[in-house]
Amino acid sequence: MPNLSQVKRERMMAFLQKIKDEHRDDDDILIALGEIESELNAKKYGLVWEQHEEAVDVMMRDNIPVFTEDMDREITAAAGGVYNFILEGDNLHSLRLLEKTHKGRIDVIYIDPPYNRGKDDFVYDDDYVGTEDSFKHSKWLSFMEKRLRIAYQLLSEDGLMFVSIDDNEQAALKNLIDDIFSEDNFIIAMPRITKKSGKTTGSFSKNHDYVLVYTKQNKDIFVMEEHIDPAFSYEDEWVGERGKYKLNQTLDYDSLSYSASLDYPLTVDGETFYPGGDKALWEERQRGNHRRADWAWRWNPKLFEFGYNNGFVVIKRKPDGSARIYTKTYLNAKIQKDGNGGYYIEYTKRTKPLSSIGLVDNMYSNDNAKKDLAEFGLGDEFEYSKPVELIKRLIKNHYNKNGIILDFFAGSGTTAQAVLELNVEDGGHRQFILCTNNQNNICEKITYKRCRDVITTYDFEKSVRTMLLERKIKVSDLGKPDIPDEIKAVKAEYKDAYSKFATEISDSYLYVYGITVFEKMHGIPANLKYYRTDFVSKDEEYLSDALLEHIAEMVQLEHGVKIDGSRYLIVMDDDEADALLAHWEDYPDVQALYVSRNVLFTTEQNALLAGTEIHIIPDYYFNFELKEVGETW
Repeated sequence: MPNLSQVKRERMMAFLQKIKDEHRDDDDILIALGEIESELNAKKYGLVWEQHEEAVDVMMRDNIPVFTEDMDREITAAAGGVYNFILEGDNLHSLRLLEKTHKGRIDVIYIDPPYNRGKDDFVYDDDYVGTEDSFKHSKWLSFMEKRLRIAYQLLSEDGLMFVSIDDNEQAALKNLIDDIFSEDNFIIAMPRITKKSGKTTGSFSKNHDYVLVYTKQNKDIFVMEEHIDPAFSYEDEWVGERGKYKLNQTLDYDSLSYSASLDYPLTVDGETFYPGGDKALWEERQRGNHRRADWAWRWNPKLFEFGYNNGFVVIKRKPDGSARIYTKTYLNAKIQKDGNGGYYIEYTKRTKPLSSIGLVDNMYSNDNAKKDLAEFGLGDEFEYSKPVELIKRLIKNHYNKNGIILDFFAGSGTTAQAVLELNVEDGGHRQFILCTNNQNNICEKITYKRCRDVITTYDFEKSVRTMLLERKIKVSDLGKPDIPDEIKAVKAEYKDAYSKFATEISDSYLYVYGITVFEKMHGIPANLKYYRTDFVSKDEEYLSDALLEHIAEMVQLEHGVKIDGSRYLIVMDDDEADALLAHWEDYPDVQALYVSRNVLFTTEQNALLAGTEIHIIPDYYFNFELKEVGETW
């Protein structure tokens, strides 16, 4: 069947060519016809929307974006540690600058952009975009497309991006990111519970939104979480390396096809055992009188010998003196066959991937986000904030515990808290970069305040939860004393083993957890710098000098350090280099120098600097802008 769109397009292109031939001497008409031809040949599959320009785009035509540090908001609470950053201003402005310092370096991006509900969540050029705006979707797509294209450039090859969204723009957003990242790098759209009860629309109560998951290139970056199964409840002398074990399998069975080679007598410590426990029946089977499925051992003699000698076998006796042989299933160890017909023990962590519906647990709901905010006196400030546990769970998917985490719709600063808590919990050294505007003083009064409080006054416990009870709750259980009694019994049994307990009910299951608190912290030590976005006019008389005033901010951002004049120093010209090295003995703690490419050290100076880390300040900070106005080549 013909492609009707293609046929129509070819007909129109032929007509355009006829007009071109008729007006081959009119440049204006030919330029206009060329633009029409380009539109006709543009991609015909995917999103199509009216492109809109933002005020920040217009501003950047005649001005160069820069960062200016607010020194009064700096926090240094982790000596020698990397600095985290809050970037106040339009996030497109911040992303343009991050593209200079962090291109290909970001490990994880999490964003919670405006959902474009047509209420008060999406501001475009200082105005709320309402439901009556006929361009509400195209404005939102124009807004998101610019930022997501830069986000793609910022991600490392092993980078991972999570985006929260709801039904208003979920379909359009996936189409947009598919175009930027490619469909091959789409992983999953995970539903996330928002609240247990919600406003009803027609016949449905809206209780979820989504998290879209994309990689940059590499899909082998995901870390599965360790699976702790409460059924593994026994310990032996190998618990440290093998974990706990369970006894749920006897060595004999009668449910599979009968195998004569596995139906043999086993002698252990002078006692002989037969599959099924009956010698007479075993003798009958040896005479050929057996069923299709009949008693036999699961292990051959050689495997049994290895398992018995290595503690994988338990003999359990009944009160009447009879006994059966059980095999241990360890949490983190199993017997494997080698290439020579022998056996060995393989040690692995039992893990499980994050389920596609793993975010529907109530711990990831907006209700818990409100509890998180209440810790900082912000409980009523954000209706749609996300909980700390959600961001932690997402970040943990990436293998790099020392990665850079970017959130360019930072809002209440949840991502910062999640990063700092996760670092304590798993020993990581992740760094966060937050971008947010200061509409209604959100960056100063909320984002910064929360980060400051987490670092200096927040009471946090480093703890581990162990599931002690998992119980299906039936309707018939309601009102009975069994459940409270069972919870009480579990707590009594483990009262000396755990610091405290937690009880949860989810999806008709009761869970009781024992909590081991390893460390209590009053503030999570970290370092923080606060930048504001600004502009330098391209008409500035001494443009190069004006931009040089903001070089320190770019160096600090790129390297996560503080230019402090003692450990980290900037050298911009030969005079500064001469003055520094003439008194080099006064700088015993220097960790790194950041040097302009125009500085030339002498042979003697290079000898003094031997062993010192030196970074050349790159041209890419503002070289393009200076070329644009003719100040450099």
